[in-house]
Amino acid sequence: MPIQLNSKLCQIFNIRYPIVLSGMAGIPNMAPLVAAVSNAGGLGTLGAAYMTPQELRDAIHEIKKRTNAAFAVNIFAHVGPDHYTNFDAVNEELNPIRENLGVKKRTQDEIRTSNHFEEQLGILLEEKVPIISTTFGLLSEHHMQKVKSLGIKIMSKVTTVEEAVQAEKRGCDVIVAQGSEAGGHRGTFDVSSRPSGANIGTMALVPQVVDHVHIPVIAAGGIMDGRGLVASLALGAQGVQMGTRFLTSAESGAHEVYKRALLDSTEESTVITNAFSGRPARGIKNDFIQHWEASLTKPLTFPTQNTLTREIRNASAKQNNPEYMALWAGQGTRMLTDNHAAGDIINQIVEEARGIISF
Repeated sequence: MPIQLNSKLCQIFNIRYPIVLSGMAGIPNMAPLVAAVSNAGGLGTLGAAYMTPQELRDAIHEIKKRTNAAFAVNIFAHVGPDHYTNFDAVNEELNPIRENLGVKKRTQDEIRTSNHFEEQLGILLEEKVPIISTTFGLLSEHHMQKVKSLGIKIMSKVTTVEEAVQAEKRGCDVIVAQGSEAGGHRGTFDVSSRPSGANIGTMALVPQVVDHVHIPVIAAGGIMDGRGLVASLALGAQGVQMGTRFLTSAESGAHEVYKRALLDSTEESTVITNAFSGRPARGIKNDFIQHWEASLTKPLTFPTQNTLTREIRNASAKQNNPEYMALWAGQGTRMLTDNHAAGDIINQIVEEARGIISF
């Protein structure tokens, strides 16, 4: 079968090109990038996991003002309650970093993570968001029925064939097969027995997932250009998801120091760490990660570790100091471009892919 850019994924999501923006939670003001990707023919995705209900609603309204095209919103599924086992040891290990940044020391009573999942999902249903994507697991059968009753499509991230099969059985319309090259959090459903997540490369994962499910598969992890798109389509995927590729775009809300760190990095710069959030994620190795690795201290589980380190990350960003920020990035950073418009990036990827396919 010849490789075609107008895949089944394009029909399901009503998009021109099989290119999906990854939902990157925690980066401010991403509505312009989401809309720009959708306007260019891809599928923009808002990373909403850490947003308050009002922030989420405002962001959705901003996206709708900027585009009439389809877009998605990503939320975290099955985030458990706070756990404070080993809190004192972890908290003590962070104090030298706090002192370095001028951040106040914190007690256990001050660390509480807000869980807005039900309110977030309710807003997505009220706003009739075209596509909902999930990370860390699947919507419950009850939630899935509510979403499906409104005609909203569901896309879920997986890191193993077993997770992909579960997603299809639950009723997902599309699966994102995330290889270990991907930046940011691993989408692994259960990391209790996998401290580093399921570390299967994109090239190995995608065809195996494709062979075991009957719904469209999107390839994610290390894909940066038309070559990666064509390779993914050749492996049986119906499209690609990219996050790192758009972080240095003109419309990205990423901090300028973060963008510079990405542009200065190489394929050897990133590591998978649970130091910032308590869940495995790929990012550029900096002083925070090195400090944590040297301490040999086990982090708190997600989301408590993430809440405990947030003040440190925010202070580091305000001081234009990349050494204590979470610099999430995939392994393809040598292929990044500086300040190109998202639409130009998509057009370049599509033209390169067409050139390869017609060769």
